Amino acid sequence: MAGPLAHPLASLGIDLGSSGLRVALVDGEGGLQAELASPYPECFSHPRGWRWGLIELIHQLPRPWRARIGALAIDGTSGTLLICRPDGSLLPGPLAQALPYHLACPEQAAGAATLVGGCGPAASASGSLARALQLLAQARNQGLDPGELLLRHQADWLMGWLLGHWCWGEAGNNLRLGWDLQANRWLGQLSRQPWAAALPAIRASGDVLGPLTPAVASLLELPPTCVVVAGSTDANAGVLAAAPAAGEAVTVLGTTLVLKQFTNAPIEAPGVSSHRVDGRWLVGGASNAGAGLLSRFFSDTELRRLSRQIDPRRPSGLALRPLPSRGERFPVDDPELEPILEPRPCSDALYLQALLEGLTEIERQGWLRLQQLGAPPVRRIITLGGGAHNPQWRSLRQRALGVPVLNRPALSAALGMATLARRSLQRRPPP
Repeated sequence: MAGPLAHPLASLGIDLGSSGLRVALVDGEGGLQAELASPYPECFSHPRGWRWGLIELIHQLPRPWRARIGALAIDGTSGTLLICRPDGSLLPGPLAQALPYHLACPEQAAGAATLVGGCGPAASASGSLARALQLLAQARNQGLDPGELLLRHQADWLMGWLLGHWCWGEAGNNLRLGWDLQANRWLGQLSRQPWAAALPAIRASGDVLGPLTPAVASLLELPPTCVVVAGSTDANAGVLAAAPAAGEAVTVLGTTLVLKQFTNAPIEAPGVSSHRVDGRWLVGGASNAGAGLLSRFFSDTELRRLSRQIDPRRPSGLALRPLPSRGERFPVDDPELEPILEPRPCSDALYLQALLEGLTEIERQGWLRLQQLGAPPVRRIITLGGGAHNPQWRSLRQRALGVPVLNRPALSAALGMATLARRSLQRRPPP
């Protein structure tokens, strides 16, 4: 960590990723001054852990830098949804936990599709709307009135805690709940439902929403003038950090596999999302598969050792589908799709290679799917996330995808959010 610069204002980015929390702090010129990470104090789906983890990480930042933070922004996993009271407090029992982004609710798929007219990511069994209908049904079963509750995504709930009210939801985080970015309204019949008051008021990514509530500013030891900026999803935040040029696209090799590229127009298809980021359309999709599955079979040390034994020029001869469980979101939207994790050869290195090849094939199908839907061809891929540390996987992907692949593991979603907060702070008129 460097010492504070003369510039009075710094910006903080907060990433609620699938494997833990990360914060990044940039100075007034955009230079990275600190970056910290930690696992969630509780299980991923428990909101208390998001809040406690954030408090602990911010307290680890040097006091002189904390005193200079003028804006912060938060990203969260796209689709992790919870139901809470209007004051943000959690409900009793199982409803105290969020439904995670990878949980499909096929029994709610037909109802979700009907509500939004059968179009967009909200019409899917793996969309937030299906999870919302599941949460609302559970609330009714507990004798609660859904009209007196709120539905909030991961980043929006924590953003509400910082602001002291839970009015807002960021546009990109709510696409899978049924927000129409082009028309700036809720799709279909959503706004006419008896529980419509549970939906957030939507603000665009980069909007300044207001200052920290005094109690939170005091707890975090941040300036009371520090403003909260509407953030984005974790994958979009990574793209902001990567800043791809024309013809470049971004793959995030995290717990899940995420593909993103800028286009001239939005794309509508099951499992595909179109976001408005930094004034441009950003399209892509997220698989349920990803590097998270590898930890089921190998430790980090084993992954590094076994990867060095892989020869990317010699295929394993196996055709695996490395899903963590039944169900897929992208490149196919199929809640019944089964994993294929066998046969497992005697050689651990060969098995790891087969898993990496399976993930690579999902990525190849994903880029092909986006091109079939009208996205421009990709000429170079920037890779983010933990998987970007693996040079053998990069070689496997480059051979299969047929384009140059660049690994940039140091570019984090938290840095993308810090960059967004800084830009919003600079655009804000002086007091």
